[in-house]
Amino acid sequence: MIAAIVAAAGSGERFGAPIPKALIQLGDRTLLEHAVSSLSAVVDQIVVTAPAGFEDQIRALVGNAVTVVTGGATRSDSVRVGLAAIDNAEFVLVHDAARALATRELAASVVAALKAGDVAVVPALPVVDTLQNVGADGYVVNAVDRSSLRRIQTPQGFSFSVLNAIHQGAQDATDDSTLALNAGHKVRVIAGEERALKITTPSDLATALTFLGDATTFSTGVGVDAHAFGQGRELWLAGLHWPDEVGVDGHSDGDVASHAICDALFAATGLGDLGSNFGTSRPEYAGASGVTLLKETLAIITKGGYSISHVSVQIIGNRPRIGARRAEAIATLSQALGGAEVAILATTTDGMGLTGEGKGIAAIASALVIKNA
Repeated sequence: MIAAIVAAAGSGERFGAPIPKALIQLGDRTLLEHAVSSLSAVVDQIVVTAPAGFEDQIRALVGNAVTVVTGGATRSDSVRVGLAAIDNAEFVLVHDAARALATRELAASVVAALKAGDVAVVPALPVVDTLQNVGADGYVVNAVDRSSLRRIQTPQGFSFSVLNAIHQGAQDATDDSTLALNAGHKVRVIAGEERALKITTPSDLATALTFLGDATTFSTGVGVDAHAFGQGRELWLAGLHWPDEVGVDGHSDGDVASHAICDALFAATGLGDLGSNFGTSRPEYAGASGVTLLKETLAIITKGGYSISHVSVQIIGNRPRIGARRAEAIATLSQALGGAEVAILATTTDGMGLTGEGKGIAAIASALVIKNA
């Protein structure tokens, strides 16, 4: 039997995301879903090491056929936890969810090398940049011969007995091949893939999207909404109720952030706009909440063959102060949009116009969507 451990317990701190990195959206799926998909045709059992508190969310993403366990404080800790959940494997692949676009062909090549007799196998790419040692004074000490250097990737493959043995101690390393090497095992290097890049920063994500370009169609849209304050109305904004604030006039609850997002999604998909879908000609939406309209919008674009990659909304107004409830608002909007990645910004217009004079509130949203095949 061949098993795989997918290390997905990273926090995403370097990426700057409010969610674990494995749950960041890449095209039509999360990084984790891409990684699991590429391994599923090659291995018999997959174990995902999840960040604490996100186990149920990850189970919902990957399905019952994948075992989800709580990862450890370090990568090596997580691999040890994953090993304990493996049934009776001959070989084990260890893969980083952050290398989401590594292909099933790469995983199959690693397995083939293991079956041919190697006990530790890693994919790698040549180093193409000039390398130099630099001293503490900021000057180059000497150049480094790059001809024998390689950039190591995942999935890495091991015989179960070797991987289990090298993880018996408390040592830690940035990858498992280093532990195998330190333990005296020969590590076979096979050809890696450019698309198996490690997604650590937003620029890495942008690079990864280029590998999906041939198979995935992306489109963007912008939406704008504004409402004047109206006495006797409660304020609803970004899916939240804001007590002690004056609400706005409108056919529905006047949630400008939610409305702008709806229009951005409709603009990106070409499926009408807020007025045509939920306007005054539709009395059933009188007083409807922003969350309701977001859910309805998601249903409409999903039926139209689209999924959401990312939405962002900038709220423009003197009040309320968004910062203290930003995380709550992001979670509410994301949940209404089926877990999509959401960003919220806020600004004022320095006393100019409807919002600057304190007469109302506005929002501008953008959306990136994918046309599903």
